[in-house]
Amino acid sequence: MQNRMQSSNHRLREMEQHHPLLSAGADVESGTLAAGVIVGNTHMGQAAGNRTLWFIHDSCGMVCATMTWLLVLYAEFVVNFVMLLPSKSFWYSLLNGAAFNSFAVLALASHVRTMLTDPGAVPKGNATKEYMEGLQLKPGEVIYKCPKCCSIKPERAHHCSICKRCIRKMDHHCPWVNNCVGEKNQRFFVLFTMYIALISGHALGLSGVHFFTCIKVQWNECSDFSPGVSVLLLIFLCLEAILFLTFTAVMFGTQIHSICNDETEIERLKNEKPTWERRMRWDGMKAVFGGPPSLLWCNPFTGLRLRRLMLLPHGRRGGSEFSV
Repeated sequence: MQNRMQSSNHRLREMEQHHPLLSAGADVESGTLAAGVIVGNTHMGQAAGNRTLWFIHDSCGMVCATMTWLLVLYAEFVVNFVMLLPSKSFWYSLLNGAAFNSFAVLALASHVRTMLTDPGAVPKGNATKEYMEGLQLKPGEVIYKCPKCCSIKPERAHHCSICKRCIRKMDHHCPWVNNCVGEKNQRFFVLFTMYIALISGHALGLSGVHFFTCIKVQWNECSDFSPGVSVLLLIFLCLEAILFLTFTAVMFGTQIHSICNDETEIERLKNEKPTWERRMRWDGMKAVFGGPPSLLWCNPFTGLRLRRLMLLPHGRRGGSEFSV
């Protein structure tokens, strides 16, 4: 049985090499545009050069994503207006303000890229008789069909009940980014957790310094707010920072471990035996972040084409995702 499964997966990989419509770059649905950041292929009468933007219409996810932004902006407000601007040390305020605000911008940019990037959705509804005949399968070739979204299911793809799509190398669905974490946006999710952990730790350190400084002098001299308001704002910031630091640090470590072992969280929980050739350690990191190690790995703006986004046509709804 195991040999049969391995041979089936091997045949599927051969099919993906010989049939471009099964490859990772095929993000066009049968009859409609798939939800992806950049779609340049032509299929089923669609004009070349069409662009779509991925967005999941999930109430819980949209609320969590909005809360994430509000909490980061709250931290920005407390750090800048309660702690740094009232400080008597110019260089202390300048250096810490530049570092904290830069990491906050990178964290929010990573969040947006994770949320609006196609995680690796498989074309929906392509498992039709006409489509199968067009693949010109050889005798003995095996493919898998997802009964939920009626699509040809590649190896290591799993169906997400929230996105209502099969996602390539799906790790998990994260409501805080209102999207699945998969093959195409895992890099941005790792950057998001890293930068949130950095600003959380930074905020905790600044809060500790501010508390000790204000204890030595009058509270009115170290903040433009009243002592009671300042203490409440700082206490809430510390609680937020502790929770975010704990969660994102653990998630960041888990993601790096999964990448280095070429094993998604779903595959680990299901204890799936690998039938694919694993990319270990640096090979896995290069596959996710692209290219050899460099500062570009830490840049969430890499690959972003603002001109293309500005030229996006008006979209239409299609299932749980929204194309714009």
